[in-house]
Amino acid sequence: MDIIFLHDFKAKTLIGIYPWERKVPQTIQLDLEIALPTSRACQSDRIEDALDYALIIERINKILAEQHFSLLEALAEHIAQTILKEFRAPWIKVSIAKLGIIRGVKKLGVCIERTSVIT
Repeated sequence: MDIIFLHDFKAKTLIGIYPWERKVPQTIQLDLEIALPTSRACQSDRIEDALDYALIIERINKILAEQHFSLLEALAEHIAQTILKEFRAPWIKVSIAKLGIIRGVKKLGVCIERTSVIT
């Protein structure tokens, strides 16, 4: 399985259950590992046979700008399902962390792995 990764992607978004979290954007860190639908890109050297990193980042930024999630788990699931469906990835691992949100904790978050049901 061929996997692309995006690490240390930081963005601001409204996320959380507390009233202040619905008003003050927080910085989150995303780490993604995404299985390629095929390994053709290794031989063809064509972007059409790969996943376009820029399009993936653009799509995630759109999600973060347009939607509010209460839980990191729900945001991770939404991102995972979006990538699986829209980019036809067979597998994805999404890690999301809030940075410096609790005193003494550098970052806290969730990590999920999902497999496409489309074969």
